[in-house]
Parts: sequence; C-alpha cells; structure tokens
Amino acid sequence: MTGASRGIGRAIATAFAEAGDRVVVHYASRRAEAEQTLAGLPGAGHALVGGDVGSPEGAAAVVEAAIQALGQVHVLVNNAAVNLAQPLAETSYADWQQVWQQTVNVNLLGTANVSYGVARHMIEQGLAGRIVNIGSRGAFRGEPDHPAYGATKAAVHALGQSLAVALAPHGIAVASVAPGFVATERVADRVTAAVEAQSPFGRVGAPEEIAAAVLYLASPAAIWSSGAVLDVNGASHLR
Repeated sequence: MTGASRGIGRAIATAFAEAGDRVVVHYASRRAEAEQTLAGLPGAGHALVGGDVGSPEGAAAVVEAAIQALGQVHVLVNNAAVNLAQPLAETSYADWQQVWQQTVNVNLLGTANVSYGVARHMIEQGLAGRIVNIGSRGAFRGEPDHPAYGATKAAVHALGQSLAVALAPHGIAVASVAPGFVATERVADRVTAAVEAQSPFGRVGAPEEIAAAVLYLASPAAIWSSGAVLDVNGASHLR
C-alpha cells in the first residue's frame, strides 16, 4: 500500500487489515504519521516501509522490502502521489518544470515501477494477484491549477488498462478508481460550499468510501472488472 501515512491511504490500509489481511504501510517522508497508521491497524503481521517511489532505485527497494516483510504480495495499491499547484499564468518556467518533473516521477513513473516489481513477483510466484491504482476525477474533468496532477492521473488510468491486458494471461487483474474530492488532511482547506455543491449529495467523499471501492476491486469477485476505471465521485462528474 504505497502512500499510506494518512488520508485515503490510511483508510485503505485499515480496510484491508479489518478484512484480515496483512498490510505493508509505505511512506515517503511522513514516518510519524505512517507509524500512527501502522499502530491503528487491527490484526498482526503488518509492516512499515519507507522509500521514494519517485526514483527507479527507490521504487525497486520499496517492492523488495514489502516482499521481505510479507513473503508474498497478493495485492498492490498504488496510492502514493503528489498534487502541487502550478497555475500557468502565475508560475515561473523554472517552477513549471520542477512541478512537472516531480509529479511525473512520483505519480506516473512511481506507479509504473512499483507495478512492474510487484507484477514480476506475482508472475514468478504464480499468484493470481491484484493491482489497484488510485487515479482521479481530475483526469476527466480537468485540473486547471494542477495540470501535471490531472495529466499524470489520466496516464495512470491508461497504464492500468494496458497492464490489465498484459497481465490477464497470468491471472492478475488490474483496475483503477477515480475519486472526486475527498475530505483528507491534505485538502481540508479547499473544501468549500462550492466544492461540496459539485455533488448532488451536497458533500465531498470520505476516505472510507474510496477504501470500500478499492477493497472490492482487489477481491476475487471483481476479476471481470479488470481494466475498469471506477468513478467514485458522488455523481459530481459524469462521463
């Protein structure tokens, strides 16, 4: 479970642990918060792994550490991401480049590289595994102030569909969820009445609602949903 120190990642890790699974909680820099996630998980046998999935070496090390902790990895959830503002009219060219590079490295290449390592492990072990990517509504709706985020999440959806076709002969299913606005610590200051009004339910999503969708897509019952991108946005954006 990459990016599990707080928010959606913590909720997903908790949902799997409550279902009886052993979970590896990954973090990049928020070790204290990741330790809180780990401490709050029910059950036993969970582990904490730190590392930068935004570098090829870091991604490979995270995968290896997770395998060492669990023995076998049956489910990968790619949640690690950065979401940095870069409104074009107000961003210098140097900052524009920096945000693009960092966002692509973590959101897209990190997802691709961790998926590669875990998928190769699943193939070698003969595991009918699952990979679930956390995408975004912004991939379809647009992210005018966060274009690198929106673009990389669209790429994550496409990556998941390509891997779904490539890995199906090995019994591995791959799917993505595309959350809308979710009430997490990272975006608490952006939850306004206007944002809540985007959904006809009159609110934003809860991390536990995203976790429920991920838990389903990782289950044996969801194998025929391989390749799907599941919108979890409270009807705030329809396509």
